[in-house]
Amino acid sequence: MAEKHLVVQGAICQCNFGTVPDKLKVLTHQKEYANDKDASKKLIASNKDIGATLEKNTFGSCARQMNKPCQAVITEWTGFYEKTTLTHGGKILLEDSKATCPIGGKDCILILNHGQIAEASSENFEKAKPAVSKALNPAVDIREVTQPEFNDEGNANSTFSNPQV
Repeated sequence: MAEKHLVVQGAICQCNFGTVPDKLKVLTHQKEYANDKDASKKLIASNKDIGATLEKNTFGSCARQMNKPCQAVITEWTGFYEKTTLTHGGKILLEDSKATCPIGGKDCILILNHGQIAEASSENFEKAKPAVSKALNPAVDIREVTQPEFNDEGNANSTFSNPQV
């Protein structure tokens, strides 16, 4: 089985019968975060995130209701990760998890994007292997970026500062 991303706050969901996607909001807890170096934005989504748990709570117009406005309500999630339980008792949603809506039916809501975003931190640069970094970006020597240069007075110069003319 290939590795799957876990779903976090801001994941983009789409209903098979709707016209526009909506973003998932995690309302069930404020403890467990993923893909967020400051642990302040990316709450882990779980199968407990049911009800009106989307940013706008609509997928546009609903084909199942003769194109009347959708009122998105999630009643159940399937395809979640069974082997881990969060502190509130929920199971982690995966990028291929699906949700059920009372109008659209079982598994009519899909996750288009898991919500995780790569955020580079100074620790990433410190742990980077110079040979790999050089192969990926030959124009930058990672050692010069992570190790401060010192001037004649012994003060550190910022690598990215604008030179004074």
